[in-house]
Amino acid sequence: MHRIIALCALLFSLLVVSASVTGEPPADSAAVRVLGVRGAINPVTASFLKRNLADAARRGDRLVLMEMDTPGGLDTAMREIVKDILASPVPVAVHVAPSGARAASAGAIICLAADICAMAPGTNIGAAHPVSLGEKQDKVMEEKVVNDAEAYAEGLANRRGRNAAMARRMVRESLSLSAERALEEKVIDFVVADRAGLLKQLDGRQVSRGEGSVQFRLSGAVVREEGMTVRERILDVIGNPNVAYVLLMLGFLGLFFELSNPGVILPGVIGGISLILAFFALQTLPVNYAGVLLILLALVLFIAEIKIVSGGMLTVGGVVAMVLGSILLFESPEPYLRVSWQVIAITVIAVSAFSVFAVTMAVKAHRRRPTTGGEGLVGEKGKALSAIDPEGRVFIHGEYWDAWSDEPLAEGEKVTVVAVEGMRVKVKKIS
Repeated sequence: MHRIIALCALLFSLLVVSASVTGEPPADSAAVRVLGVRGAINPVTASFLKRNLADAARRGDRLVLMEMDTPGGLDTAMREIVKDILASPVPVAVHVAPSGARAASAGAIICLAADICAMAPGTNIGAAHPVSLGEKQDKVMEEKVVNDAEAYAEGLANRRGRNAAMARRMVRESLSLSAERALEEKVIDFVVADRAGLLKQLDGRQVSRGEGSVQFRLSGAVVREEGMTVRERILDVIGNPNVAYVLLMLGFLGLFFELSNPGVILPGVIGGISLILAFFALQTLPVNYAGVLLILLALVLFIAEIKIVSGGMLTVGGVVAMVLGSILLFESPEPYLRVSWQVIAITVIAVSAFSVFAVTMAVKAHRRRPTTGGEGLVGEKGKALSAIDPEGRVFIHGEYWDAWSDEPLAEGEKVTVVAVEGMRVKVKKIS
């Protein structure tokens, strides 16, 4: 009986431990959820914030604190984040930190949408003028886009009781404000250096939310930092233009190598995976498809040089097409949406060097004297085993051959093969 009770207790303990390891952590009604937003705003950022805002609402967190340092990002991702913030039952605060950070472009609009916006000393906010991606817009369309963004920023500022005039100027004039100036102009609520100081100032503060208001009770709250999942981190890295560019090049190289050498398999597998990941990234970036076609043409020219010896002209054309395609691939005035020159230079040099190496090896292979079959015997040296006048026997390359010659040859003379006909060789005396 005691053994049965002990066994049941052991099984119960294992279930409890298993639940604590594999299940969700217990909800904490006095928790502050901290989310780091670093780098460009993209669909992965929007998905990360959406998931955490929903989880915070489900668990009853007291506050969601976004610590931000961003140069901006995509308008579509920014609007998704703003909609989730406005719909969140949990108050959302944004802290532009640490010193030296910024909330530019899309980041500034997100700050306007938050219940609380704070900045660390030495940070800046603004420069929210919309930037067109891809083809250049005409003046009428550009004015429509600017007016839409201006009205959007103004509406968010009015909803949160912030300076709507300054919000309009951040969009219309690309105005950027320091932390102290933003506080003076009532664009933000606090200038505070660190997280602890911000939570201390927020404790007991009351903010309007919809038709009611909420008072922050953060004293003794558990601060819990939530990072991206492995999947989100991978997708976020892939969304970087430099990574997308390298994946695109690897994809094209792998597939072309597989097509030119069927049966190798590994390059084709790597190329296919790289292309799929690159296509995921390209849907979030300002892609110019003329650049993609130029890169594709460059790889075709490199492969053609291996098949058709052109004296290097196809390789030169491929290098020029690859450089132009790399430059045109991502069209954006924002540096975080362009491929860096260092990555372009390294990639073009590496691919060009590989192409030149492959072409050199192909030319050497074409020029190399055959070493097998009948053609491989021509030029080989041996000796006559019998007199040849005009026919006889010779010993060539470790083999006995019937031979004939246009001149009489004595037994034991050194000979060289000049032609092969069926199972006979034509020889001549080595002078």
